[in-house]
Amino acid sequence: MTVTTRFAPSPTGTLHVGNVRTALHCWLLAKKHGGRFLLRIDDTDLERSREEHVAAIKADLEWLGLGWDGEERQSARFDLYEAEFRKLIAAGRVYRCYETAQELDLKRKVLLGRGLPPIYDRAALQLTEADHAARAAAGESPHWRFRLDHTAPIEWTDAIRGKQHFEPAKMSDPVVRRADGSWLYLLPSVIDDIAMEVTDVLRGEDHVSNTATQIQMFAALGASPPRFAHEALLTGTEGKLSKRLGSLGVAALRAEGIEPEALVALLARLGTSDPVEPIAEREVLIDNFDLGHFGRAPARFDEAELHRLNAQIVHRLPFARVAHLLPAGMGEAAWDAIRPNLEHISEAADWWRIVTGPVTAPRLDEADRAYLAQAAELLGKGGADWQTLTGALKQASDRKGKALFLPLRQALTGMDHGPDMAALLPLIGREAALERLEAASRPGAPS
Repeated sequence: MTVTTRFAPSPTGTLHVGNVRTALHCWLLAKKHGGRFLLRIDDTDLERSREEHVAAIKADLEWLGLGWDGEERQSARFDLYEAEFRKLIAAGRVYRCYETAQELDLKRKVLLGRGLPPIYDRAALQLTEADHAARAAAGESPHWRFRLDHTAPIEWTDAIRGKQHFEPAKMSDPVVRRADGSWLYLLPSVIDDIAMEVTDVLRGEDHVSNTATQIQMFAALGASPPRFAHEALLTGTEGKLSKRLGSLGVAALRAEGIEPEALVALLARLGTSDPVEPIAEREVLIDNFDLGHFGRAPARFDEAELHRLNAQIVHRLPFARVAHLLPAGMGEAAWDAIRPNLEHISEAADWWRIVTGPVTAPRLDEADRAYLAQAAELLGKGGADWQTLTGALKQASDRKGKALFLPLRQALTGMDHGPDMAALLPLIGREAALERLEAASRPGAPS
């Protein structure tokens, strides 16, 4: 069977780093096995779902390079849910309930006060058809619960957490449909996973108890459950779930200059025993992806680490990948010279302005000005070759080290540091370099 995974965001908001990580791992798992990665838009909440959020989710996935092999929308599948729901009614696996939220809360408090698990007591199962008819006549609409089978434990081997065991008698029968007819998450997701032939569900550990109930739903619908893997949730640098992580979206990271390769490289390995490295090649990340490398400890997301990784990635990006992001006139040689000094691609424009000029050298003393006049004279006799120029200056001036190189860099770039001058000088060009050296050598050169 073809390995098939799915990413199922709700379009009630945009993607944040937590669900981006889930999407990435689902994508990597599918690609590792030559399978399919599906996108399912969970828009059963018609009141809160927004088309602009659907568009943003897709744009973020495309920016990250996580293409999908098929797409479904839950809002287009209500007829399927209704048909499967009717089967569960006929089989006695769902039942009508009428308790209000306040009544349920009171029941939970009473059970807790007695030292008992705060689970639903199945009181609605005692209602007769006459009771239901009376409530309907009174204008009451029921909500529906899935009836768990208490005869055997729920067990599965999780690909990350290992053997799992739940006693259904100690669990509440979950509500699957509200009184207004709208669906909650659990049942439609199972119906879709069956119809979409999903083989592997990879999601956060906060869904473990949901998985226990859904395994019985698969059985009730006559289907085998997929393989499950529940990964540890992300935490912030302070060691607990950060509010910022819950709102740190892809758009915010893009605005900060983060490249998709950096975010993917970090999130692909976060929570695993594999080292986080500046790997821009997706094939490497796919080949090394292994659920057996995931740990149970919370995965720590550090924005500072992301920015460091981003700089390392930027230093490796080829010109073809960034050409459309660079200022006009900046070619491959300029990119190769400048990229080791960048943390973000947008900074290339600042360095390119140093190449194209004008630049202002810092105020220099008389000895340095005389030295720069000598440099201008030597440069005027040859080409814009850094090694030739500095070699000649070393012999003519008896300078070396910082005294040899720093005044030249200051005069040519207006900076004390920057890209390798051997690569930068040819970009500046002989004529512009002569003008800068001569200007810096004049008495009273501006600071």
